[in-house]
Amino acid sequence: MLQEYADRNGFRNCRFYVDDGFSGTDNTRPAYVEMLEDVKNGLVGTVIVKDQSRLGRDHLETDRLMELIFPAYDVRFIAITDGVDSANGFNEMSGIRNLFNDMYARDTSKKIRAVQRAKGERGERVGTTTPYGYMKNSDKQLVPDPETAPVVKRIFEMSAEGKGSRRICDILSAERVLTPSMYSFRKNGSRAGNPNISSPYRWSVKTVRSMLKNRIYCGDTVNFSTYTKSYKLKKH
Repeated sequence: MLQEYADRNGFRNCRFYVDDGFSGTDNTRPAYVEMLEDVKNGLVGTVIVKDQSRLGRDHLETDRLMELIFPAYDVRFIAITDGVDSANGFNEMSGIRNLFNDMYARDTSKKIRAVQRAKGERGERVGTTTPYGYMKNSDKQLVPDPETAPVVKRIFEMSAEGKGSRRICDILSAERVLTPSMYSFRKNGSRAGNPNISSPYRWSVKTVRSMLKNRIYCGDTVNFSTYTKSYKLKKH
């Protein structure tokens, strides 16, 4: 759609900035940050989006771009389906539209939080990651992983015998047991936990201690141990 518009209106040397999988409320999404850097370096003459919500759903940030940043760097802004073109000037609906886009994100966040809260209070697990030693069955429930559950059991047994976390790490490393992050990486390509490919058997004390403190290995379901203050603040 954007390419057709550019071709039809004589815009050349186009470049796409794509942030699939990121929320419009996230002002640190990679391609968005890259675009702003290119704007400030004088490499962008015109920014074209499908609608204003594609630029962002934080009305304060989006207003700042449209009213201050883009004009300061002589960047023309076009939102195709909203009928916005800064060459013709903005009207009061542009700011109101940004506010509505922000309100939509806020409302969606509230609905998702309510659903997650209800699930958690029913005792359903709301976490998305699968702890080492477990796997998900066809019903998305956690069941012991036959490959890694024995490792977890052995870690608890060694701890009960009085072995410290450092000693447990040394034993697992000597026996060439893959670390949790490397096991996940080799099994499904996940890079969660920053797998150390050069040292796949080097267990860390932090990993062992966190496993020994994790109540999920006692069969408990623990929800809401972390949270974000709002849909705009991503800090956990």
